[in-house]
Order: sequence, then C-alpha cells, then structure tokens
Amino acid sequence: MTTANVKLRMMIVTSLFAAIIGIFAQITIPLPLVPITGQTLAIGLAATILGAKYGTLSVLVYLGLGAIGIPVFAQMSGGLGSLFGPTGGYLIGFLPAAFIIGYYLEKTSYTFMNALIANVIGMFITLTFGTIWLMIFANLSWTGAFMGGFFPFILVGLIKAALAAWIGILVRLRLESAKLLYV
Repeated sequence: MTTANVKLRMMIVTSLFAAIIGIFAQITIPLPLVPITGQTLAIGLAATILGAKYGTLSVLVYLGLGAIGIPVFAQMSGGLGSLFGPTGGYLIGFLPAAFIIGYYLEKTSYTFMNALIANVIGMFITLTFGTIWLMIFANLSWTGAFMGGFFPFILVGLIKAALAAWIGILVRLRLESAKLLYV
C-alpha cells in the first residue's frame, strides 16, 4: 500500500471517529450543571485505537464541526457558544486527554492495563479542564466547581475509562490483525 493510500485510509478512519464521538455525545444523562455524556467514552476509544496523532486529530475534527455550528455536541448543540459555554472546558480538555491517552499507549504498549491507566489519566485531564472552566465561567468557588463539575463524574468516568480500554484494545488488535490500521 502506498504512503498516499495509507494517509487517505487514516484520514477516513479519523473522520469516522469524529462522527462516532458526535454520535456518542447524544447519549446523555442530564445533571444540573453538566450532563453525563458518551463523549468521553468515544474520546477514549479514538485515542486507544488510533493513538496520539490520529486520536487527537479525530477530536480536533469533531470540535471543528461543532464550532462551525454542526450539532455534534451533547443534546444536538453546536456553535462557538457551546465551546465558550459552561461545558466548554470539558470540550477543550478532550484534546489533551486524547493526546495523552494515545501518547501513553505508544510509549508503553497496547495492553488492557496500560489502556486503563491511560484512559483514567485522560478522564482526570478532561474533568480538570472542565472544572477549572466551570469555576471561571459560572463564577463558582473551587469547592462548588469541584462538587458540580468533577465529583459527580468520577465513578461514571472510571467505568467509561475501563470500557474504552477494554473495547479499544480489542478493536485495535482486530484492526491490526486484519491489516486495516496503519498507525
């Protein structure tokens, strides 16, 4: 397979994962300040399967689509208002989270345990970005932001991190064995 074909294939896969993130974003459990969504699971899957470069690129494509107004964010929202609203910190936090998850796996190995560690780290990165943003945006105290934007998501985040690690490693191994993944 030529280099151009590999790049084209990876761009298609990257776009596919951007769409998957948008679909998972519609799986929501409403909470007062910030809903629980499937986005973080999809971010973990993208980074675990695609690695740092293409996993992060898929998140960037997803954020770009949402920023220009395509309703890919939670509850079919989109536009710059979503990026600069109360949940904007979480959305921005997806970028470093995806990069760190993929980078960690590239520097260690693609095993379930490493993927679990990487996805838990990614979860904490996303929650930290979101909580700091929420504190500033909503003019909350650190305690208020933590209780509204971090604490309620820890257990669900750990479950999603485990799912992303488990499913992500299984899918990645199958794609590699079928010679469909070139990262």
